Amino acid sequence: MLKRSQRFTIDQLLIQFDQALRTCVPGTTEANRESPAVNADEMELNNLEKQHAAGLMRINHTGEVCAQALYQGQATTALLGEVRESMEQAAEEEIDHLAWCEQRLAELDSRPSVLNFMWYAMSFGLGAAAGLAGDKWSLGFVAETEHQVCEHLEDHLSKLPKQDNKSRAILEQMIVDEKHHEETARQAGGLEPPIAIRQAMNAMSQLMKKTTYHI
Repeated sequence: MLKRSQRFTIDQLLIQFDQALRTCVPGTTEANRESPAVNADEMELNNLEKQHAAGLMRINHTGEVCAQALYQGQATTALLGEVRESMEQAAEEEIDHLAWCEQRLAELDSRPSVLNFMWYAMSFGLGAAAGLAGDKWSLGFVAETEHQVCEHLEDHLSKLPKQDNKSRAILEQMIVDEKHHEETARQAGGLEPPIAIRQAMNAMSQLMKKTTYHI
């Protein structure tokens, strides 16, 4: 069995750096699936409604930046090849969410958060640490992350302007995908993280939402 230090090569460092740039730099991400917003009716929003919707979608975009970083960090330190591949596949699927949110932000005359690089770095570290704890704990960390993401997406659905059909369509599809990721991780044997870890994850999420809504 290869040691973790042997697996993390210079090539992997370069790959991770490239992944961070493609995740955090606007305009560098392309979705594999068409945005759900394409088929939603465009309704007029006033300036305050656009600003509020943009704040919520900026949070969701940063949440996807964090998801990318978590999965990449976990893939870096995962012991089993199939777990590593599962993390990388989940990251690929999250790219759609990232692109959809970025596109919707542009439609709302807004932009992604300027703090995304910071959140990416923090989330990558958390993901790598979860991977070091063992694959079952890593999968449990994924399941808990997706569970909390679904909760905040459902909360945002209730806070969006009623006529913002495009943002709503995106969030509804994201919820479907995130629930699938959660179920997959649990079925693969993911262990539930200790309550202290779950509370720390939630606290970090709350801080991210408060800051990212504005900047």
